[in-house]
Amino acid sequence: MTPQPIRKPVRILGIDPGLRRTGWGVIEINGNRLGFVGCGSVEPADSLPLASRLLAIHQGLAAVLADFRPEEAAVEQTFVNKDGVATLKLGQARGVAMLAPAMFGVTVAEYAPNQIKKTVVGAGHADKNQISVMLKILLPKAEPKSPDAADALAVAITHAHHRGSVALKLKVVGA
Repeated sequence: MTPQPIRKPVRILGIDPGLRRTGWGVIEINGNRLGFVGCGSVEPADSLPLASRLLAIHQGLAAVLADFRPEEAAVEQTFVNKDGVATLKLGQARGVAMLAPAMFGVTVAEYAPNQIKKTVVGAGHADKNQISVMLKILLPKAEPKSPDAADALAVAITHAHHRGSVALKLKVVGA
């Protein structure tokens, strides 16, 4: 009988970007087990100019990355809404949310909102309450203080479930 290789837990940072609140959630996956590590949100003052808010988001995420040292990260993709200006500003926050892990040498995956909901709840059009209920089941120790932190944990869980296919895509693109 040959011994099984020892699996090392992988720490994943999920990010739900936003200009008012950027949620973050850190989980560990060990085999098929999920474990809660931490969550919260970066909340720049509304009175700050856009550039200062983006800087505050970057600094907050950099502190999370330094404290929790994730090996992988995932960010929710921006959906386009009727307000083009708001969509562009959210895209800027999302760019900062992708830049921060990249600056720490952490690979960043992206997931559509419907894919996150489908992965966590089983339905692509789930509401925030359904996500909250499933988070309590999947991560019983997690107690997110804001919907943004809960959404970030959902992003991290989605990456934990799809990380193998993301790694395969990266290998194919790099080949």
